[in-house]
Amino acid sequence: MFQENTQQEYIELLEPTPKLYSKKCKFMAFGLRLFLKYTTILVTLVVWFFYDFFLAALALVLTFIIMGIVRSKLRNSSIPYTQREYPYTDAAIAEWYTAKELCFGDT
Repeated sequence: MFQENTQQEYIELLEPTPKLYSKKCKFMAFGLRLFLKYTTILVTLVVWFFYDFFLAALALVLTFIIMGIVRSKLRNSSIPYTQREYPYTDAAIAEWYTAKELCFGDT
């Protein structure tokens, strides 16, 4: 009546987001988080203030694409390969990158 599944399904263990303990590392992660989150808006507002609305719209699209590439590079260089398909926030990407690349043993 019921078919037995002979294959066992394993759930891979996920490495948790590293905790940062030193103030220097926390500050770097916070700065990187602000950079990832607000650069697109800041560049757009600066271009709108100094130039024109249409150039600001172009700057918005261009910086959105560039920040997506930067975010992807930071994510792929620091998050383990088996966990890359999961969604991560800017704060998590900043913490992973800071812990793995900037603060080697200071975490």
